[in-house]
Amino acid sequence: MGENPAKDHYAQLNQGEENEMEIFGYKTQGCRKALCVAGYILSCGALLLLFYWKPEWDVWANCIRCSLEEADIVLLRTTDEFRIYSRKTVTWISVSALIKSRSDYPATAEEDSIISKAIMKPSLQVKSIQVQKIRYVWNISAKQFQKVGALEDHHTCSAIHAKFGSGLTCNERNVRRVICGPNTIDVPVIPIWKLLIKEVLNPFYVFQLFSVCLWFAEDYMEYATAIIIMSLLSIFLTVYDLRQQSVKLHRLVESHNNVMVTVCRNKEGFQELESHHLVPGDMLVLKEDKTLLPCDAILISGQCIVNESMLTGESIPVMKTHLPQADNFKPWRMYCAEDYKKHILFCGTEVIQTKADDRGVVKAVVLRTGFNTAKGDLIRSILYPKPMNFRLYRDALRFLMCLVAFAAIGMIYTVCVFALNGEEAGEVVKKALDVITIAVPPALPAALTTGIIYTQRRLKKKGIFCISPQRINMCGQLNLICFDKTGTLTEDGLDLWGLLPCERNCFQNIHSFPVDHSLPWGPVFRAMVVCHSLFVWEGKIQGDPLDVKMFEATNWVIDDSSGHQIEGQGSTHATVVRPGPKASSAPVEGVTILHQFPFSSALQRMSVIAQEIGGEPQVFTKGAPEMVAMLCRAETVPSNFESKLLLYTAQGFRVIGLACKSLQSGKHSAGLTREQVESDLTFLGLLIMENRLKRETKPVLEELSAARIRSVMVTGDNIRTAVTVAKNAGMISPTNRVILVEAKKPPGSFSASITWKLLEENKTEDYRNLEDDIQTERRIRLALGSGQYHFAMSGKSYQIVAQHFRHLLPKLLLNGTVFARMSPGQKSSLVEEFQKLDYFVGMCGDGANDCGALKVAHAGISLSEQEASVASPFTSQTASIACVPELIREGRAALVTSFCMFKYMALYSTIQYLGVLLLYWQLNSFGNYQFLFQDLAITTVIGVTMSFTGAYPKLVPYRPPSQLISPPLLLSVVLNILFSLSMQIFGFVVVQQQPWYSKTNIHSACLSVNSHMENSSSISSLELHGIRDGAQEQMDNGYKSYENTTVWLLSTINCLIVALVFSKGKPFRQPIYRNYMFVLVLLGQLAICLFLVFADIDDLYSKMDLVCTPTTWRISIVIILAFTLAVSFLVEEAVIENRPLWLLLKKTFRYHSKSQYKRLQRVLEQDSAWPPLHETFFSDSVAISVEGSMGGHSNPTFDSNEDAL
Repeated sequence: MGENPAKDHYAQLNQGEENEMEIFGYKTQGCRKALCVAGYILSCGALLLLFYWKPEWDVWANCIRCSLEEADIVLLRTTDEFRIYSRKTVTWISVSALIKSRSDYPATAEEDSIISKAIMKPSLQVKSIQVQKIRYVWNISAKQFQKVGALEDHHTCSAIHAKFGSGLTCNERNVRRVICGPNTIDVPVIPIWKLLIKEVLNPFYVFQLFSVCLWFAEDYMEYATAIIIMSLLSIFLTVYDLRQQSVKLHRLVESHNNVMVTVCRNKEGFQELESHHLVPGDMLVLKEDKTLLPCDAILISGQCIVNESMLTGESIPVMKTHLPQADNFKPWRMYCAEDYKKHILFCGTEVIQTKADDRGVVKAVVLRTGFNTAKGDLIRSILYPKPMNFRLYRDALRFLMCLVAFAAIGMIYTVCVFALNGEEAGEVVKKALDVITIAVPPALPAALTTGIIYTQRRLKKKGIFCISPQRINMCGQLNLICFDKTGTLTEDGLDLWGLLPCERNCFQNIHSFPVDHSLPWGPVFRAMVVCHSLFVWEGKIQGDPLDVKMFEATNWVIDDSSGHQIEGQGSTHATVVRPGPKASSAPVEGVTILHQFPFSSALQRMSVIAQEIGGEPQVFTKGAPEMVAMLCRAETVPSNFESKLLLYTAQGFRVIGLACKSLQSGKHSAGLTREQVESDLTFLGLLIMENRLKRETKPVLEELSAARIRSVMVTGDNIRTAVTVAKNAGMISPTNRVILVEAKKPPGSFSASITWKLLEENKTEDYRNLEDDIQTERRIRLALGSGQYHFAMSGKSYQIVAQHFRHLLPKLLLNGTVFARMSPGQKSSLVEEFQKLDYFVGMCGDGANDCGALKVAHAGISLSEQEASVASPFTSQTASIACVPELIREGRAALVTSFCMFKYMALYSTIQYLGVLLLYWQLNSFGNYQFLFQDLAITTVIGVTMSFTGAYPKLVPYRPPSQLISPPLLLSVVLNILFSLSMQIFGFVVVQQQPWYSKTNIHSACLSVNSHMENSSSISSLELHGIRDGAQEQMDNGYKSYENTTVWLLSTINCLIVALVFSKGKPFRQPIYRNYMFVLVLLGQLAICLFLVFADIDDLYSKMDLVCTPTTWRISIVIILAFTLAVSFLVEEAVIENRPLWLLLKKTFRYHSKSQYKRLQRVLEQDSAWPPLHETFFSDSVAISVEGSMGGHSNPTFDSNEDAL
């Protein structure tokens, strides 16, 4: 056990990752196991069921604590707020059959691999566990469980080329295959019997079973049978739905599990085999035809064009380049920074074109297999969704616990009443248990989900698809929406507006587009012709829309024929561009693109090495103007560069910088690193592109603003362009000021600085006098004092603030509106920081770049043509932000519907509970058909139709309450319970005061009326009564009484009153009369109830256990109900729904919102020094590591390394 047994007993699995877990070691003990088996038998399986629901109790009862090294059972616990436990058995994998001699031992090939560290000597066994489809093996030296099925991250670029470049040996491959398992994303279709058992063992259905057994014991045959039929129907529908999902998921992945692939084996050459035999480290050879990738792989030679749409929702194919053969000590992923994914071919994507280089075939090293791949990760996120923490569900559980406590009081009361009256013990127990089934509504969970199902259906009709229905209610709480800019707020395609060339460090005249005269041949034109990552696919030029527009403006064409001789480099598959039929005359036959350094969000640029046919190789770079200017020689950048850049970005144009340099002719282009290529460049000019706002952007943002929902822009574009777009879109009001927050950290320095500068509209050259300056300063201070200001900052500044000025970050986020030049990881981090301030955050963007942020947000909306993107919970088929207010409207309606349903179900069960307890006082109860009518004809039908009410078309400037345990809601429930109690007690007591009332003679009322009318025949009436009474006594089952009839009629119609009063319409849902089905149901039910009140049909009354009462009493019952309706409706409208009254009460009692952002707002309102203008702060503290917080959702497809910034 070691010196510290507690430490050995516990460890962390997947530390720092999204699926982080705590793992505890346990050892099975024989005597404990025997005791538990005895317990299972004695409890008739109840203990086993309890252990099924609580796996941790199972482990604690059967096992003893031990170190993880000795453990044969491990207990896992999630590290989130839910702390969910799961139990796993440790298994042993034997590799002795594969390792015959010392020379076979894999450590000779790879001493530092997890596999060699996991094999125990001399038994040659590996200890493993499988958690959520991922296999973990015990690392003997590190004394912890580690993931297998992926290539280790510590390899350098050169090591990957050297170790795996020639393939694995047969033995290495066999050992890896046994330990890592097959390369399959295996989602078996779950057998129906398994699904059925799992569903039936749900605590809700176990409670139903308990109720049904009790009802059969009490001869409630009809109701018990009805509940069984409903439960079976519900179970079969759920099982059918789960089965359909299972089949759909199975079909989605099975195509990738058996693909024929070519691998290169060390000393054995090329082999064809099925993809499930692949192991990490295998050398994959990619053919020229289309290939579906069965694993994640690192490209180590050649180039590929890949269609990643099925993974990201992005329809534009992506260019992949090979991993550089850099000779350094950095792990390959750190060396490539955010660029690393440009070298990875992801599982589930399709290679549509390959280009070999001078080394011959296109090769890739298998990086990850099975569920470790990008595709596997997405499938796992569907199989094991992250539980949602929403107050509604937490409060629902608390509310149920209150009802259980309520039922316990009723049970004590029942036992006392029946025991004191000398009832049999068995009867007393049955009656007491019956109270639980009445007080706790078994249909509550089902009722809560109906509203969400209907909302999901309404959203689908509007082209919004949802893969996480429990998030719909969350949409009703959203109060901050982050928008991506390009393709979300603005049109996807960019139009070429102008070109500003630069010669001898001076800007020339601008060329406007579309141009009347062709562009002259020169360096700028050459850059436009070659500096892109375009390719021809199915006869069309494909690639980034910006690149396409730029290239089309030159009228050149891409000649994508196979091989081109390049001096000194042999034959290679290079892209050649040539003048097209409409192109202006050029002195060259064409230009060959020799090598590409793809665009990187972190580096904000891309570069190519190109060579004119028969000419010298040259480098061309394009990217963010500020970044390109930094890479250029200072003497080539015009002195007015910044003012010119500001001039165009302030007008909302997208500006791209261009640069070039010549290379020495003898130099091998493939051997150059990116740093060598992108240095000492010559500045060529600026390419100006117009990015128009979408037509619906401004109205949608205005609607959100009117509803007091904050809009924030999170983009990868230039900060000035972003601010201008934000102003044009109405995100920033024309009267509001924009403060630019700039944080800097000199290289090598521990200290950082932060500056607040007012962003001027346009920097004019005139100098105003001092008085004007003083007036302006006063005006600005006034605007800032009233909170009319917005912060704008870049990703780089955000990163530095998060590291060095952590205390300022919440203050900046409170008024931060524009976040520019943000990388994908920073977007995720920003969303998480907003959530820490208690904002409910929505994120709207495209599926690829924003995947992390879409996953992290409370509601991520992907604008994609795919029906459902796995990248986010919501997908809108129309690429417009009009879906955002639509989703909020529906979310608010769904949330209010959930509250209405909850209140109704709680009230219905309480009304029935109170009625039964009142009748218990006389040792009476409701009859079977009375229960049946209330539960089926009334409640079930109302439960189904109440949720049909649609969303109100206008977004109001406040949100529905987020919790059940809020004062208005609780008051509403409590008051209606009191009204119901008062009404039922009043009816119960007053009926006993009536002159015709008799405790023993249930026909005295109608008889007394007859005898008053017919004095002469009183004797015959009495005789008749005697006969009727005798006949009736045989039919009477003991439920019939005046109290029963009165209380049942009052409670039944009271359920209808409550349903009507609780069916809220405006401001979040449409008026109740628009829900035609619900109104018809209520009217129909009311008509039946009134018929039961006034009808005097002996057979019907006998069946329903009702007795005849005088017409005056029936009218009295209707008057009592009408009075209850009036009081209940008046209280609901005048008190519960009276928003000004609650705001006044809040003000009177000085109640303030506990949300972090509200608290901060109140503090900053008192702070006259905030925001500091034209000031610079310095950090003296050491930087806080924010690597963990910058990660967001970690999906290998979209991962990024922010350190590169």
